[in-house]
Amino acid sequence: MGNKNIDSNYSMALGKTIKRELEVAFSKHSQPIWFRVLKYILLGVILFFFWGTKLLWIILLITFAFALLLHFWYRYKTHSWTKSYGLWKHEKNRANPK
Repeated sequence: MGNKNIDSNYSMALGKTIKRELEVAFSKHSQPIWFRVLKYILLGVILFFFWGTKLLWIILLITFAFALLLHFWYRYKTHSWTKSYGLWKHEKNRANPK
């Protein structure tokens, strides 16, 4: 019976965490506009030059792994997006988890 309560708390925390991650990922304030433009230009250049080659999937996998690593590093340094670090500027009124 005790395990059910723990599982319930875990699933509530997991749901809240996923919701917060999505809010940060799709926030207009999480990345500066120049960074988004640069990111999509880089992706376009990679696709243009490596389309139709076997190397494309390797490069995309490495890029995705690097992006995921960078995401988790920032998440760790900002204490789950609740403190400012680097380009991430925490504002309590805008980034307050509900």
